[in-house]
Amino acid sequence: MTPRMLTRWMRHANFLTLSLVCLALTLHAADASDTQVNLNVSKASPRQVEELTERGVLRDYRLAWTSLTQALETNALEPLEGPFAGEAKRTLRQTVVSQQHSGLTTHYVAQNHQVEAVFYAPEGDVMELHDTAQYQLQISDGGKVIHDERVTMHYVVLMTPGADRWVIRQLQAVPSF
Repeated sequence: MTPRMLTRWMRHANFLTLSLVCLALTLHAADASDTQVNLNVSKASPRQVEELTERGVLRDYRLAWTSLTQALETNALEPLEGPFAGEAKRTLRQTVVSQQHSGLTTHYVAQNHQVEAVFYAPEGDVMELHDTAQYQLQISDGGKVIHDERVTMHYVVLMTPGADRWVIRQLQAVPSF
C-alpha cells in the first residue's frame, strides 16, 4: 500500500468512525425524548458561561440522565461509562449492582429538570449546577410495578469538561436549595 493510499484509507476510516459515533449519539438522543432539561446560566459566577459551553453542558446533562435511566431500567453498567466519572460513577455503579442482586429495576418517567448553573470556575474546569427534577418514580420487581409516585428531587451536580464532553463527577440529592 502506497503512502497516498494509506492516507486515503485513514481519512475514510476516520470519517466512518465519526459517522458511526454521530449515529450512535443520534439514536441514543432519540431515547431522551422523555427527558426534558432547561438550563439557566444567567446567575453563574464568577465566570460567565459561553454559549458553546452552555449548549455542551445542556446536551451532556440530558445525555447523562438518559444514560442513567437506561442503566437503572436494564440493570446494566455500560450506559454509565461515558457521562459519569469519579464519585458519581462509583455511586451509580453500586446502585445498579445492588439492583442486580435484588432483582429490582427503577424507572424515571416523564423527567423534567430545571437546572441552574450557580458556579463556573474562572479556569472553566468545573461547573456547579442545581437541578430541581420532577419525574414519575417507578420501582419494579420482576416486571411488576411495586412502587409508583410523582417526586420532586433536588440535586447538586458538579460537571467537568472531558476530552469530548462534559461529565458528571458528583450527583448529590439534597433536601432543598
